[in-house]
Amino acid sequence: MSDPDLHPPHRCPVCGEELRLTRLSCRACGTELSGDFPSCEFCSLRGEERELLKLFLASRGNMKALERGLGVSYQAARSRLDAVLVQLGLEPGAQSPPEGPLELLRALARGEVSVEEARSGLDSGA
Repeated sequence: MSDPDLHPPHRCPVCGEELRLTRLSCRACGTELSGDFPSCEFCSLRGEERELLKLFLASRGNMKALERGLGVSYQAARSRLDAVLVQLGLEPGAQSPPEGPLELLRALARGEVSVEEARSGLDSGA
């Protein structure tokens, strides 16, 4: 049985380039395949990070549902999700912010922005 927190590195420790898979094997029958296979960017995530992504997808991206599922505050859930985005090489908050006060309030109701973010957006004339 494999440890869910063990994962292969995604980058070469010598030069920093992306590592590629070159050998796959079947534990059941011993079959081995050799080649140059692309690595999985999600495989470099720790078990808890993969579980967070599963929960995020199961909640269909609803931050309120994510925070409930994790049993943490909105800010803690957002922080954890941002850390996973960084790990995957994605920019946290890269999505465009809601435009206009009505869209901002709808985003607040959906749990996509915090009260502080909504207040700031409304104060700046969103």
